[in-house]
Amino acid sequence: MSRQTIHTAEAPAAIGPYVQAVRAGDTVYVSGQIPLDPSTGELVQGDFETLVKRVFDNLEAVAKAAGGSLDDIVKLNIFLTDLGQFGVVNQLMAERFSEPYPARATVEVSALPKGVPVEMDAVMVLTGDRGAG
Repeated sequence: MSRQTIHTAEAPAAIGPYVQAVRAGDTVYVSGQIPLDPSTGELVQGDFETLVKRVFDNLEAVAKAAGGSLDDIVKLNIFLTDLGQFGVVNQLMAERFSEPYPARATVEVSALPKGVPVEMDAVMVLTGDRGAG
């Protein structure tokens, strides 16, 4: 099976030895996204809601570059430094995703890269003849 690296300037560049996503067959593995501004590589400023929206924007940009959309995500992993923000994430996710929702895990962790409070990664399955863009 061939592997294809997915890259877009619409999402932040990797901050380590990894890529934004890898497509293997019809499956796309999206690396963890944090609230970085893709144009500057800097953390976005704002409240928790603003940060989560930026993470969803970054996920969406990578999904689009792979030839899909948020609706193609079948598994979403959410990492929070404060599980008390669970309700905020649920509300924002309901605004960005449509049913059927992906399978999901939400895990509280002690720390995340660059001291951010939220990170998400995903697995997408592309159907039909859509190719990476």
